[in-house]
Amino acid sequence: MNVILIAGGPADELPDFSLFPSAIYIGIDSGTLALFEKGIQPDAAVGDFDSVTADDYKKIRLAFPDLARSPSEKDQSDTELGLEKAMTYKPEQVILAGVTGGRLDHYMSVLHIMYHYQQKFTKTRFLLINNQNQIRFLSPGIHELEKDTRYRYVSFYPFSEEVQGLTLAGFKYSVTNENIPFGTTRFVSNELLGRGTVEITSGYCLMVESSDA
Repeated sequence: MNVILIAGGPADELPDFSLFPSAIYIGIDSGTLALFEKGIQPDAAVGDFDSVTADDYKKIRLAFPDLARSPSEKDQSDTELGLEKAMTYKPEQVILAGVTGGRLDHYMSVLHIMYHYQQKFTKTRFLLINNQNQIRFLSPGIHELEKDTRYRYVSFYPFSEEVQGLTLAGFKYSVTNENIPFGTTRFVSNELLGRGTVEITSGYCLMVESSDA
């Protein structure tokens, strides 16, 4: 099961929703309106809704009469509230969208909470996507990949610590038992040729699949 969280980022950065025809959708704050505009009825909505007008909030309340509006001043971000809701569905995959445009501090916050959830819920895959990119965290172990024609380039970065024992098979530039230290750009813009594997012995690796605009 896919659970898709849509936040209130720029509409032109949202992915093609037709790729996920049977997903459960959760609107995060003004992302709920973005789903309405796409003709999608969200299964749930969360947030403090401080970024919507009074009239827009009325529309949201009509769709969710029992909506519990979160306070503006709180310890958790709206995205974290959305992730908490997503996990109640016991998903195989959680996809976050509408979070890459606008303020960079919000984007960095999403990466950190996504990393936390990937560590906590190891059997669920968490993805951050927009119209050009797909981002996920790879834990230690062997990960099988299949080329996605939407994304030509694949890049690898350490996140919380140096990644050790990186081995790439089936890529244009193969790698065997290398480390990814902070500050390097050596592992940027590789290309998956078809089927391949990524192996990591320690550390969490941020994998970014991208296409040109």
